[in-house]
Amino acid sequence: MAQSVGIKDVARAAGVSVGTVSNVINRPDTVAAETRARVLSAIDRLGYVRSESARQLRAGRSRIMGLLVLDMGNPFFVDVARGAERAARDAGLGVMVCNSAESVGEEAEYLSLFAEQRVRGVLLTPADATGRNIESFRRHGIPFVLVDRVSEGTTECSVSVDDVAGGALAVRHLIDAGHRSIAYVSGPPGFTQVRDRRTGALNALAEAGLGPERLRELPTERLDVAAGRDAGARLLGLADRPTAVFCANDLLALGVLQAMYAAGVGVPDDLAIVGYDDIEFAAAAAVPLTSVRQPAVTMGALAAEMLLEETEETEEGGARAGRHEHRRVVLQPELVVRRSSLAAR
Repeated sequence: MAQSVGIKDVARAAGVSVGTVSNVINRPDTVAAETRARVLSAIDRLGYVRSESARQLRAGRSRIMGLLVLDMGNPFFVDVARGAERAARDAGLGVMVCNSAESVGEEAEYLSLFAEQRVRGVLLTPADATGRNIESFRRHGIPFVLVDRVSEGTTECSVSVDDVAGGALAVRHLIDAGHRSIAYVSGPPGFTQVRDRRTGALNALAEAGLGPERLRELPTERLDVAAGRDAGARLLGLADRPTAVFCANDLLALGVLQAMYAAGVGVPDDLAIVGYDDIEFAAAAAVPLTSVRQPAVTMGALAAEMLLEETEETEEGGARAGRHEHRRVVLQPELVVRRSSLAAR
C-alpha cells in the first residue's frame, strides 16, 4: 500500500521548514516567489494533498453540513437535498447526505457519525417520534435545523409545510367533486406529517357537514410504492369501497394507482386519487396524479440558510456570539389538479 505524503515530506523535498510549506498553502503572498515555486514543485512532484479534515480540526470549523432524511428513494427528499446543497455551495460548504430509511436505529448511528466528524451543523428530518435521538445528539453542541418537521418540546429552528392545511386542500377538492366516502392511505401513524394530514382531511369533512366516519383510514408501515400497492389491494377488498382516496404521499398514491390498474379499476371514473408532495413522477404517471405540492427545494435551501446563520452567529469569539434566535418557518402547500381526480360523482 502506498504511503501518504505529508507536509513534512514536502518540506524535506523543498529544503524549507514545515511552516513555510503551510504559508505557501494558506498564505502564498507571504512567501518569496522563488521559495514558493520550489515548494509548489515539490507538492506537484510528490502528489501531496492537504488533509482538509485535519485543517478543520485545528480551526474548529468544519466545511461540511450533514443532511439526514427519511428516504432518499423518495424524490421529495432528493429535492430537499438539492435546495440544501445549493445554499451550502453558495457559502463554500459541502453537504454529507445520509438516509435513515425511516429507521430509528440508523438515524442514531448517522447522528453519531456527524458528531464524530464534527460537522458544522445538521439538517434533520427525524425518524424517531420520541425525540430521544435528538436529545442524545443535542449534548454534542452541534447546531441542527429540523426539515419537514416541527417536534414538540424542541426549540431549534425548523422549516416545514402546513400539513393540516394540505390535508384539507386534498379532501376539500374531493368533496367538491362529489365524493362522500374517502379513504386515507396514511403511512406510519408515528409520523407527525401523517397525523397532521389526517387532521386536515377531517377538518375538510367537518366544514362540509360530514362526520369523521366518512374517512376510512388505511395505515401502512412505510411511505413507498410497495406499501401503496398493498393498501390498494386492501381497498379493493372492502365491501363498501370508498369512491376516492387521499394518500399521505405521492409514492403511496402511485402504488394505489398501480393496484387499481392491475385490477381493471378505472381512475378516476371508479376511484379518484389524490397524492401529496407533487414529485416529478406525479405528472408523468399513466394517469397524471393530482397532488398537494410542497416546495421541497425551497425547504432545503431555507433550512440550510438558517443553519448557516446560526453557525455564523454562535462562532466562538464572533461579534454576534450568543445572539441567534431560533425560529420556525411554516410554508403553505398548493393543490395541483390533474386527471386522477377529475371525474365527479
